[in-house]
Amino acid sequence: MIQSSSSVHRTFVYVSAAIAGTIDAYRMDGATGALTAISSMDVGAMVMPMAVSPDRRHLYAVIRAQPYRVLTLAIDPESGRLRQEAAAALPDSMAYVALDPTGGLLLAASYGGNKIAVLLIDKNGLVTARAQQVIATGRNAHSIVTDRTGKYVFVTNLGSDAVQQFILHPETGILKPNDPAQVLTGKGFGPRHIVVSPDNKAVYVLTELTGHVVHYALDADRGTLREVESLASVPEDAGLSPGLAPDAVSPDNGEPKIWAADIGITPDGRFLYTTERTTSRLALLKIDVDNGRLTYVTSYPTEQQPRGIRIDPSGRFLVASGEKSDRLSVYAIDQSDGGLALVGRYPVNAGANWIEMVTFP
Repeated sequence: MIQSSSSVHRTFVYVSAAIAGTIDAYRMDGATGALTAISSMDVGAMVMPMAVSPDRRHLYAVIRAQPYRVLTLAIDPESGRLRQEAAAALPDSMAYVALDPTGGLLLAASYGGNKIAVLLIDKNGLVTARAQQVIATGRNAHSIVTDRTGKYVFVTNLGSDAVQQFILHPETGILKPNDPAQVLTGKGFGPRHIVVSPDNKAVYVLTELTGHVVHYALDADRGTLREVESLASVPEDAGLSPGLAPDAVSPDNGEPKIWAADIGITPDGRFLYTTERTTSRLALLKIDVDNGRLTYVTSYPTEQQPRGIRIDPSGRFLVASGEKSDRLSVYAIDQSDGGLALVGRYPVNAGANWIEMVTFP
């Protein structure tokens, strides 16, 4: 019997290109991972962080050039094409955006503004109103995520070497500091991006300036973090020295610096990947499913200055973008050991950085 087109899984890949001011859309072949270009939508210069709604109906894209705003883009489930439905003002240039598991709240972090914001998403999936809450943070708030339950929120402060901890009120969508209000990383680490393990037992934080992955155990009852280990994802033989914090007083020695960017975890929680922009490499770390502990495995060359990575919902493919590359790389993930095999490279517009993926049944 011929399978109807409506029953075939459709996976779409969206890439924000900050310099070009576009969001490029692709369809991914579910068997091979190969990409086919669908469209390139003009949305405005400095489009960067994006997030997909839990119901997969909308893509939210942040414009980091004035006027700062977040766009609500409807996703056509058949074609993958985007259509703008709303725009809302943001209180600053936001470096990161995420949704809570209900899809009712949009959370954003401002690196330059040292703040986070909470915006309401209406019943139609639109963001139209200004932030209902703006909170001052430590220096350089770089990312904001909830745990898998949506009860707790974590915010990295790169310049303060801290991860802030919040409790999210389920009815009002208001954040309040947890106790303790933050945990510290090593001095000069520069915590950047965060992923939460699928089982909600661990939180992994990538540090931009040292390339470490800090593994925290998550207390499900209190929503607080406890450091378990800190493992380097950039080996010593890479020949890099630690990066400099934004307010560093020490002079630059001129040596190549660690400049880590993004982190991703497979849906089964067995493998973790990070990017390092100076050497343009992707690192593979293995996760012990019994205790969440990490083992560094190897690294792979990838697109120049790799800013973003995303793993497809099936856990079979990884897509990487490079800010200084005109191509995307797609890799097949070996299901036994997490190894990456290049599927292909595909044209993308200038300044490619953020990647989102969505699969429709």
